[in-house]
Amino acid sequence: MEDKIKFLKEQRSVALQGGGKDRIKKQHGKGKLSARERVELLMDRGSFEEIGMLKEHRSFDFGMETQQFPGDGVITGFGTIGGRLVYIFSQDFTVFGGALSETHAQKICRVMDLAIENGAPVIGLNDSGGARIQEGVDSLGGYADIFYRNTKASGVIPQLSAIMGPCAGGAVYSPAITDFILMVENTSYMFVTGPNVVKTVTNQEVSFEDLGGASTHSTKSGVTHLTAANDLDCINKLKRLFSYIPQNCNEKPPSIPYETGNEYRDQLKDIIPSNSMHPYDMKDVINGIVDEDSFLEIHENYAENIIVGFARLAGKSVGIVANQPYALAGVLDVDSSKKGARFVRFCDCFNIPLLVLVDVPGFLPGTDQEWNAIITNGAKLLYAFSDATVPRVTVITRKAYGGAYDVMNSKHIGADMNYAWPTAEIAVMGAKGASEIIFKGEISSSDDPKAKLLEKEKEYQEKFANPYRAAARGFIDEVIEPRETRRKLIRVFSSLEKKKVLMPNRKHGNIPM
Repeated sequence: MEDKIKFLKEQRSVALQGGGKDRIKKQHGKGKLSARERVELLMDRGSFEEIGMLKEHRSFDFGMETQQFPGDGVITGFGTIGGRLVYIFSQDFTVFGGALSETHAQKICRVMDLAIENGAPVIGLNDSGGARIQEGVDSLGGYADIFYRNTKASGVIPQLSAIMGPCAGGAVYSPAITDFILMVENTSYMFVTGPNVVKTVTNQEVSFEDLGGASTHSTKSGVTHLTAANDLDCINKLKRLFSYIPQNCNEKPPSIPYETGNEYRDQLKDIIPSNSMHPYDMKDVINGIVDEDSFLEIHENYAENIIVGFARLAGKSVGIVANQPYALAGVLDVDSSKKGARFVRFCDCFNIPLLVLVDVPGFLPGTDQEWNAIITNGAKLLYAFSDATVPRVTVITRKAYGGAYDVMNSKHIGADMNYAWPTAEIAVMGAKGASEIIFKGEISSSDDPKAKLLEKEKEYQEKFANPYRAAARGFIDEVIEPRETRRKLIRVFSSLEKKKVLMPNRKHGNIPM
């Protein structure tokens, strides 16, 4: 028995070394952690249980039979983060550049199957050169097996992807199906076709970073939701993100202990400028409402005219969607509509209540928006809110104009509670534009058209640009002081905790794509 145990330990020792000390040292030289170091930092100390440590590839072409590494370039298993069960795979770039083989894919599929069966999140740490070309179609089939499971798991268990090295070609589609993507600045990239192919086909020269780096995907494409300065920062952000989301679609998100105290926030009354044309930072409103230092913004640098993210309210997780007056006056456009819709869908999948803060002057006009399908994309946000069955509460802080008022979680599309601050303006459009249309003849025939316009503008503003007409119709449940917003929200979300909605009997809806 001792000999057998000795042999086992030797096999484990080989597996723990991955591609060897020299390759790990090279990985460190690039500012990257090894696959095992990443797992150890992410999981609670001593909780990780590895699966398939000794699994090897079965390829005999191109001399592959002489190149065997136990584990075949990916570490898989389960453990806990903050005491909560999670399944994980971590690709090892020191073994065949992390390239995916048939057995490599089988290991990933195994933990995904277990995650679905046991109702636990799955986290992928991606660091791979792509398909293992020596295996041909077997590696391509392996990718498809993973994609299929990503799709089946969608909306059932949370799926998080951290891109911590290369992720190219077909490999990008697995993270793309998952719920959130994190990228590490300067050491990770994602693209379907690399710079060399781009140059050959389009004669355009572009660097790896400009084509598919963290900055590109966090600002231009919106592919990545969070960026990190390095591997350690990425691991810490994964942990923080994980703390807001539940184990699966049948559970509620985790909460932390909270003792109710003075929930009035006097600083909120001074945020809205007296001039309705002046911008302000909606993040000041968010931070004045939620628990201190609890707001985690998602997609921070993409479509900045809308804010989405997680926070805690009296210790409980909430998802926030808010217009941002500091960027394009908070107008809705193609990118912000897609960004908001995707976030709303995630929160609805996993029982995370939604708080919507509204200051929206409408949809962005222009040929660029129309030709890029603002109709379809705006409808995505409308559909996402209308279809959501989680508790939904809206606070209108200032402007809520036109169709954008309807779209931003209005009472008419199923919001549970709608509040407005006294500064709210709920109307078809702004007072100036409305007056120019309604009183066109009267203004043009006036001896002083400018003075008449100002007079009519004031008349319209007093009659319509306030929350009281909407409150009289029951479209606003209550006009509240800014300082009491947090207190109201804590109470109303508490009252909605057991909300149940019966949906029509159907296979699934057909969201505008």
